[in-house]
Amino acid sequence: MSYQNIIYAVDDGILTITMNRPEKLNAFNRDMQDEMIDALDKADANDQVKAVIVTGAGRAFCAGADLQSGGNTFNADDREDRQSGLTADGGGLLTLRIHKLNKPIIAAINGPAVGVGATMTLAMDIRLAADVAKFGFVFARRGIVPEACSSYFLPRIVGISQALEWCYSGKVFNAEEALHGKLVRSLHPKDDLMSTARGLARSFSDETSDISVTLIRHMMWRMLDADHPVEAHNIDSRGVYYTGKSGDAKEGVESFLEKRKAVFPGKVSQDMPEFFPWWEDREFS
Repeated sequence: MSYQNIIYAVDDGILTITMNRPEKLNAFNRDMQDEMIDALDKADANDQVKAVIVTGAGRAFCAGADLQSGGNTFNADDREDRQSGLTADGGGLLTLRIHKLNKPIIAAINGPAVGVGATMTLAMDIRLAADVAKFGFVFARRGIVPEACSSYFLPRIVGISQALEWCYSGKVFNAEEALHGKLVRSLHPKDDLMSTARGLARSFSDETSDISVTLIRHMMWRMLDADHPVEAHNIDSRGVYYTGKSGDAKEGVESFLEKRKAVFPGKVSQDMPEFFPWWEDREFS
């Protein structure tokens, strides 16, 4: 797929996906959705990609859905590509793909992140923001409801009361409020945002096993809705058993004893333990 709405750039093991409609404040449309999902597919297939950063071109991160269709923007029955039955939420398709990603993913929020521009970041592992960024879960002010699986992700990140306050009011709020509400990890001058995000991404990959990082990502996310800690114990036990006899574990111990940097041989594309992905028998279509 050739990209018209995003920029796909890999450098030093880090994939940067830049939403690239700056004249529209990177407003989200179907083409951008498809391109971002395709880019994430490529990231998972490429063992040279160790981490992913998502950001926006120009002064915005993503100003939300493209409203050029006017009052029928959210009316799925009015679309030319209308199919029979319930139409899937495009933002949700993107966040579900992010949730399945096998690489750490960071949001570098360089400017306004409103509507789907805010909700798409919730499935990402860490959110950094420029101090000029603004946020808005504005759905009630548009006569719709939050999308992109945000009713799952947002309360888990910021707590139910804060999530409801932001979504009930639909207000746009500043970066300091986002930080105080624990939506973002930290604030940075805009010119420093990407270098900080890249430094964080490198810290995830420079001296770590790719297979370990992938398993950790899914273990942490999947345990958010576990019914009992024994579910974590069961996955921990399987994980330690299978990784413990791997080449990565051998290299991790030997490099530590020999006081040298580890060179882990495992490839996520081909060497994941046989129980991975263990959650698929629980998922609904």
